[in-house]
Amino acid sequence: MKNFTVPSRETVSAANQTIFDQLKKGLGMVPNLYATFAHSEHALGNYLALQNGKSSLNAKEREVINLVVSQVNECEYCLAAHTMIAKMQGFTDAQIIEIRKGGAAFDAKLNALARLVKSAAENRGAATAELVEQFFAAGYTDGQLVDTVVVIGDKIITNYLHALTKVPVDFPAAPSL
Repeated sequence: MKNFTVPSRETVSAANQTIFDQLKKGLGMVPNLYATFAHSEHALGNYLALQNGKSSLNAKEREVINLVVSQVNECEYCLAAHTMIAKMQGFTDAQIIEIRKGGAAFDAKLNALARLVKSAAENRGAATAELVEQFFAAGYTDGQLVDTVVVIGDKIITNYLHALTKVPVDFPAAPSL
């Protein structure tokens, strides 16, 4: 397999250099997976626009989706990054493990979300009518279903990019299940 390099600020386009500077200022670093997008002239900016777009889902709900999809896709990079982010959102270690397994018994609404997302991620977008009904019964709206699919898609992009490139993980490893 090709040894995929992580681009540095000096090796990327001027537009990507600007994004690297913004990432370093905001995060204190340019995560390796983000840097990998910069092999393309436009992919990093396009991806960050998708990831940072407005959503009807709150930050905790987005982290539930990120953790579930990353677990289904066995993405060690995204599991490491989103375990750290989930902790910053107030989830405990035990809650993060439960979410990664596809549930959240500690919160009925997040449980409905996690269960739907796990089924959709495992079944290429399909989920049982029962899980969709539970999602809506938990208080989610049609718009939130659409936004859920957008976040699933966002996470699939990074999961697949890491699976194909195997760039080094630069976050503390997530515990194994």
